[in-house]
Amino acid sequence: MFNQLLLNGIISGSIYALIALGFAVIYKTVRFFHFAHGIVYTAGAYCAYSLSISLGINVILSFFLASAFSAILGIAIDRFIYLPLRKNNAPPLVFLIASFGVFIFIQNLLQLIYGAQILTLRTGVVKEGHQFLGAVITDIQILILVVSCWLLVMLWFVVERTKIGKAIRAVADDPVGASVAGIYSERVILYAFGIGSALAGVAGILISYETNIEPTMGMNAILKGIIASLIGGVGNVPGAMLGSFFLGIIENLGIWKIQAGWKDTISFAILIVFLLFRPEGMLGKRSSRE
Repeated sequence: MFNQLLLNGIISGSIYALIALGFAVIYKTVRFFHFAHGIVYTAGAYCAYSLSISLGINVILSFFLASAFSAILGIAIDRFIYLPLRKNNAPPLVFLIASFGVFIFIQNLLQLIYGAQILTLRTGVVKEGHQFLGAVITDIQILILVVSCWLLVMLWFVVERTKIGKAIRAVADDPVGASVAGIYSERVILYAFGIGSALAGVAGILISYETNIEPTMGMNAILKGIIASLIGGVGNVPGAMLGSFFLGIIENLGIWKIQAGWKDTISFAILIVFLLFRPEGMLGKRSSRE
């Protein structure tokens, strides 16, 4: 039982990590809670459903097209909603309210188009899982782990080893200094929204092969992503990754002795504990600008 719950926690953590890392990359550049990140996660899943189920497009091609759509949607939200607010020097609270408004609008739009019924990306016969160290893991769960880990490594490489990543870190640390150095902050923000939104879309697509698709699925996803980011230090990319796996494992181990319905309660309890008693430096340091 322990091995199964631990494995389930790692799988959950890999999905949380994609959401939290996308959120962290965006937060590092714009410095507000992009709540609409959760609806990009949902939109990615619905786009994959439309392409692969409704239109019959190849599953792999649908995956990449839906991921690209998520990136475009995130960029569009920034260009049409946040950019005008930045030009008018709106306070962070206005950005948060606008983000929440975008979330509600797109969620209702998806419900209008697809209805409130539960959909699924799963097709064909359900296959028996594989035995691994006393636990059972399915082909879809293996796919989730492989894709998530590969993307986490790629994101680390982009942030730490490429010019785009260095520009994102420069704008995050000192926007004025980055501008003086010739870094155009708006272009960097565009890159951040594209990368972060693509990660959210991938997370939505992957989890939809494991569970189901519904218009409200983004709310729980963004809350878990935010909690993981807070645990690891808001805007801290490595911390967000560690916080995501920590959250996923503790959630699943926590339901060992209590009902599974308490999983979300466990998440918020972990958040409260970390906010009240979080040791400095644990699971990533806080940004110097916070």
